[in-house]
Amino acid sequence: MSDFAFATDETTRTQINNWLSALGSMRRLSNATLSAYQRDIAQFTTFLTAHFAHPVTLKTLQNLRPGDIRSFMAMRRQKGVGPRSLARQISALKNFFTFLERQELVNNQALHLINSPKTPASLPKALTVHEAKNTISATGDLENRPWVAARDMAVLSLCYGAGLRISEALGICAQDLNEGALRVKGKGNKVRMVPLIDPVRQAIRLYLENCPFAPPGHEPIFRGVRGGVLSPRLIQKRMVQLRAALGLPPSASPHALRHSFATHLLGKGGDLRTIQELLGHASLSSTQIYTRMDTEHLLSAFQKAPPRA
Repeated sequence: MSDFAFATDETTRTQINNWLSALGSMRRLSNATLSAYQRDIAQFTTFLTAHFAHPVTLKTLQNLRPGDIRSFMAMRRQKGVGPRSLARQISALKNFFTFLERQELVNNQALHLINSPKTPASLPKALTVHEAKNTISATGDLENRPWVAARDMAVLSLCYGAGLRISEALGICAQDLNEGALRVKGKGNKVRMVPLIDPVRQAIRLYLENCPFAPPGHEPIFRGVRGGVLSPRLIQKRMVQLRAALGLPPSASPHALRHSFATHLLGKGGDLRTIQELLGHASLSSTQIYTRMDTEHLLSAFQKAPPRA
């Protein structure tokens, strides 16, 4: 039974399920994103049930006023929800109401009169070139099993040397590997081709030569010690060990290596459109944040430099 089973009537519950199914099939959203959307709508309908003292119906949604939604937002803030999470939740609710409008079931503009909370602009925290390279090379010093050390080194090499998300790296199958390029399935199941530089290709080859398991070509190549698909938690745990061993900042993570890939590539004169394609960003605006990051890095270095005589 779904989270909103006790907060809605059967008709509304059916429409929520239809909306989630449409998101999964048409927009190809990941299971994690769909689960987040389901939690968002469950929290909203649960609040409305208490707010109006009866289960939510389509008529309830039709009659919502901006004040009702602001009350929900105030409740979420009181529970410690930050502006970024709240903004995402309001966006999900607007998407649901748009879906109902297209079905000609509800036509209420109350949500669209609400401004989403302003979120503070945050810049990705990249490692230096020296820190990134040391992170990968030091992996073997923390592991006495050669094939596990080679595995972790290959995964982190993909994050830094190919700009992959940790989920993308762990999803790589043998059939995705090519001599000079890698087939990557990113967000929304969108496929892109990423070139493999020699160090990354050699790291993958070393792992495959030492791995005691041989999964079929359509299954992920990276395996745990028992042969199952490697969990991202193990790589994150390895990064915690590397942070302690190398004195890296708390922000150092597999995703920070991906940020470092983009930042260092941009610093070497990489084209923004090319970096967008390599990272698998749907919008150029997602990639443009690295131009600001690189500018701030240069400004910081300039301010720390001794004044000219």
